[in-house]
Order: sequence, then C-alpha cells, then structure tokens
Amino acid sequence: PVKANQKMNEYLKEIADLCGINKHLTCHIARHTFATTVCSNNGVTIETISKLLGHRSIRTTQIYAKMSEQRILDEFSNIKL
Repeated sequence: PVKANQKMNEYLKEIADLCGINKHLTCHIARHTFATTVCSNNGVTIETISKLLGHRSIRTTQIYAKMSEQRILDEFSNIKL
C-alpha cells in the first residue's frame, strides 16, 4: 500500500526508468490508462469502472472514459435491426 500519490509517483518514475519509458508517469496517468485501456476498451461498464476507481459519481468517471473508435464500432455492430 502507498500512503501518498507523491510516493506512488516516485515509484512510477523509477519503474519508467528501469523499463526505458521516456514519459512522465503519474498516479493520475496510471488511473486514466487503467480506466481506458484496460477496462473501457475491454467492455467493462462505466458503472463498474466508477466503482473500481472509487468514484462517488459516474460524472467523475466520465472524465476518464474516452471511448475508442473501435469500441464504438464494436458496440454499434451488436445492434440488431
């Protein structure tokens, strides 16, 4: 467990250095990546993502939940006319 975002950001910087990642990683970026790349792009509902992130409101989660064009196409193709 990490008690502060500042310490988590230090760990993320160390991991990025070890992995040769040349981007500034932060706790915020990690949460955003988890919400979009891992969850949303794999069909997890926004309500579930909201619970996983500990948000009280879906509105807060919607900031993270950018829909990819592929996900939109996949969901639209499921519509039966």
